[in-house]
Amino acid sequence: MKKIKEGKVRDIYDEGGNRLTIITSDRISAFDVILPNEIPLKGEILNKLSAFWFDYTKDIIPNHMLGFDGNQMYVKKLEMLPIECIVRGYITGGGWSSYQKTGKVCGIKLPEGLRESEKLPEPIFTPTTKADEGHDENISFEETKKIVGEE
Repeated sequence: MKKIKEGKVRDIYDEGGNRLTIITSDRISAFDVILPNEIPLKGEILNKLSAFWFDYTKDIIPNHMLGFDGNQMYVKKLEMLPIECIVRGYITGGGWSSYQKTGKVCGIKLPEGLRESEKLPEPIFTPTTKADEGHDENISFEETKKIVGEE
């Protein structure tokens, strides 16, 4: 197989034809930096979580998963949409930084006076760009529609 992409946590290999293998590593990435140590079996656990959600939601929307084994997932080749879809139930991480500066996350106005890691009144959709290098950037729902289309 030919390695076609090395990410912070996952590596992608082309099997030829219409199949790829995604290997989820034990690497640790924090704030877009790959740390020198690893967590044993982290890749296998992350892969099982992903497989669970792909299987659980396959009747809602088709996905690329063909199967998985340990830390490997076998997938169909598809055109990637350059958006990471994040649903937040708590105000933390990059969402907290944005809220502190503007009172908003991805263009969504939040109540005043929230504390870091506080539960939000209701979950919010906070998409980001999917950067090949560096930080992903928060974008609004309207910007998401411009990138991937209304449908």
